[in-house]
Amino acid sequence: MNMNKYFFGIDIGGTAIKAGLFDSHGAMVDHCQIATRLENHGAEILRDVTSAAEGCLDENHLTWQDVTGIGMAVPGPVRDGCFVPLAVNLGWKDINVRDEMLKLTGIAHVLVENDAKAAALGEYWKGGWGSYHSAVMITIGTAVGGAVIMEGKVLPGAFGAAGELSHIQVNPAEPEACACGKYGHLQQYVSSEGILRRFYKKTAGKKLLHEISVKDIFDLARNGDVAASETVDETAEILGSAMAAVSCVIDPELYLIGGGVSRAGDFLLEKLRNEFRKHALPMSADARIEAAKTGNDAGIYGAVKSVLDLS
Repeated sequence: MNMNKYFFGIDIGGTAIKAGLFDSHGAMVDHCQIATRLENHGAEILRDVTSAAEGCLDENHLTWQDVTGIGMAVPGPVRDGCFVPLAVNLGWKDINVRDEMLKLTGIAHVLVENDAKAAALGEYWKGGWGSYHSAVMITIGTAVGGAVIMEGKVLPGAFGAAGELSHIQVNPAEPEACACGKYGHLQQYVSSEGILRRFYKKTAGKKLLHEISVKDIFDLARNGDVAASETVDETAEILGSAMAAVSCVIDPELYLIGGGVSRAGDFLLEKLRNEFRKHALPMSADARIEAAKTGNDAGIYGAVKSVLDLS
């Protein structure tokens, strides 16, 4: 009889579902990934999660009786550690994930967290940042995500909106609406889509030889392209200024930059550090700014960490 306790960390995204099987010490035992089926308002997602998890259990000669808890990360707000009122990317509305997973697995110890907050907790835990008492993580990709960590815990906020850095207003005069319906938000400028949009405006009337990616823009900037260099410098200025504003409220020791844009490395980070120091109050200007280390597994690490901490 297997006397060890096992836990699942599951990160549900709009494209893929990632699941990790962990022992009670937080070591990953197995890992799998499946495509997210979005048809019928995501009705099959939790059944698919259960099937994928059962595949991990079978591979390791385990059953659900060996599992103590399940941590889950979802792309949307979460109430009471279980209830998802709306997850647009999944087609979900008013889903009690804990109740549904109890029906499917028999596991009652299920904790659900917003995906950006889970990624921040996972990065803080597995990225080796535990010596810092306070941190803010910003993930920059198709969208912009954020989370605040204080004393090793994710700060939820009174209404679950703490860390929503993507919706800091950086330009009240912006005529185009953000996905949230308001205007001039950070996400509209420093997400991959926002970076591309600003670059294309600078190159209007010029014939581009092929479709440009954000990576291409950074490569062009490294090679001295004027429009690309201006776009990258603006990105650093807008984000650095927003981070300086965050420091006026949170004053963290550490900023962690994750997501696809972070792969630009020190080329972006050095510009960002300079812009942050330019805009920050003197007492906050020495906050450390680093690239996240855990990559695509940050969400499953954070999901399982949240449930391990309550076990």
